Amino acid sequence: MKSLEQILSECEETAFDLNFKLAKKWKSEEATRVIVGYLPTYIPREIIHAANGISVGIMGTGDRKQIIKGDAYYQSYICHLPRGIIEMALDTNLDGFDGFLFPAICDCVRNLSGMFKLSKKGQFQRYFDYPQNFESSIGGKFYIQELEKVLDDIFKINGVRVTAKALNHSIGLYNVNRQLIEKIYDIRQTSPWKLSAVEMYHILRAGQCMPVEEHNEILEQVFAHLQNERGEPMDNIRVVVSGSFCEQPPIGLIKSIELAGCYIVDDDFMLGSRFIQGDIKNNSEDPLHALSEAYIHQSTFSSSYYDVGNPKGKRLVKLARERQSDGIIFCAASFCDPALLDRPELQKEADAAGIPHINFQFHENTGQFKIIKEQAGTFSDSIKLWA
Repeated sequence: MKSLEQILSECEETAFDLNFKLAKKWKSEEATRVIVGYLPTYIPREIIHAANGISVGIMGTGDRKQIIKGDAYYQSYICHLPRGIIEMALDTNLDGFDGFLFPAICDCVRNLSGMFKLSKKGQFQRYFDYPQNFESSIGGKFYIQELEKVLDDIFKINGVRVTAKALNHSIGLYNVNRQLIEKIYDIRQTSPWKLSAVEMYHILRAGQCMPVEEHNEILEQVFAHLQNERGEPMDNIRVVVSGSFCEQPPIGLIKSIELAGCYIVDDDFMLGSRFIQGDIKNNSEDPLHALSEAYIHQSTFSSSYYDVGNPKGKRLVKLARERQSDGIIFCAASFCDPALLDRPELQKEADAAGIPHINFQFHENTGQFKIIKEQAGTFSDSIKLWA
């Protein structure tokens, strides 16, 4: 078994490899393998795996690539994420990808899917629409139709017809993936000093661009290492971070929150890895129906959809209480309409529940966090002194 430090170093390198060498190497080893890139937040990766593909999360460029051409494609008053991804598409970063999925997050991502079509990146470019109706007979049926479209897109490339057996197997692998992730989050709730939020972020982001089998092995080893003592407890408050489900915060921002005296015990940074809560049925004669039912009934809350029967504010408060959080940090990308429009209602619920909160915004390529660190530090101190 590798040392934890070696695992973390390799995960950090894989997480921020903007050329996706690991995924491209995997594809090159077999003729029918495909790479399907996807944007945050969530897609059902199981169907791509079952079709002999690898799903690769395209999480933006952060501060690791200069944006020049991308700025010419978008107006100034939107988030930074699409600019970086267009820059990658116009350069060689996404060469070798067979298709792209653009989950229904916002208008910016919808427009980005059209730009990929115009620039002929990949053999298919699909805007992946989420159902906004949470009845199985309506939204569930619609969702199955969306899954079938993606499977048909991949079949046209590699000729692989997905069987129920193959899809059930893939669902089982991702069930294990989610189980291990939640076990590690549970350890971080009780002993957050054992694994920092930055280290956890690297582990999850690396899992977006490697085969699930390999990521499961990494998670198993990390879980085993965390049975041992590591680090020293500090007098930090525990916080839940909400609002960073799409454009990803810079690593420096996550570090600044932690250095300011906050243990991040839950977050929505890599929400796609944790979007489905609990196991999906993996012995079904109709696994597409099982995936649909899981989305309809087991999804976490997100600003990317509107579930009027299951209010997000109450779910956020429930999460904060389950994690025994001292407060909530609302941390959204600048100009992120879904997150910023949701924030007032979420703050109202936090106020009603007596949970302290603070908010700030970021760009994925922001480099200075002194002000945010001071704000988070003051938030931490005020809770310690007066909560």
